[in-house]
Amino acid sequence: MQEEKAKEKLKEWYQLYSDDIFRYILMMAGDQERAKDLTHDTFLKAYHSLSSFKGETSDKNWLYRIARNVTIDDMRKRKPLRYLLDSFASLASHDPLPEKVAQLGEQEEELYRALQAIKRSYREVIILRKIKELTIKETAEVLDWTENKVKVTLFRGLEALKKQMIKEGYKHETY
Repeated sequence: MQEEKAKEKLKEWYQLYSDDIFRYILMMAGDQERAKDLTHDTFLKAYHSLSSFKGETSDKNWLYRIARNVTIDDMRKRKPLRYLLDSFASLASHDPLPEKVAQLGEQEEELYRALQAIKRSYREVIILRKIKELTIKETAEVLDWTENKVKVTLFRGLEALKKQMIKEGYKHETY
């Protein structure tokens, strides 16, 4: 019976949050097919870890944290050198854009490319705070950071993103 409740809970979460989780992973990983696989892996891991979910964060934030960890683990496995360099400095990505991103408007495409070129920690906090619109507290829970670290990293990340956009020749009044 307990397993049946777990399956129902996961089914409910999948209906509520799978699109958001997919888009988050897509922004992190930059590949649509990988994002689909990693979204599946996220919910599978959540199912197997459900007994350890204590409700200290919201369901959605718990899933974001799992998605983040699954994505980072995948990045480490697939591109260990890229992951290592990404941890220390900005590294421009020349990976082909996913179909959906390619269909976005020019500004969104420019933003996506610039995001891929900045440090992973900056990219993560910008995606969660500015794109996914999580609160500072929620972002801190997902990233397992202090709220102050979220604020400082967001400030630095936005500065790095602005510099990257300018470096790549994007001149928009909002940047």
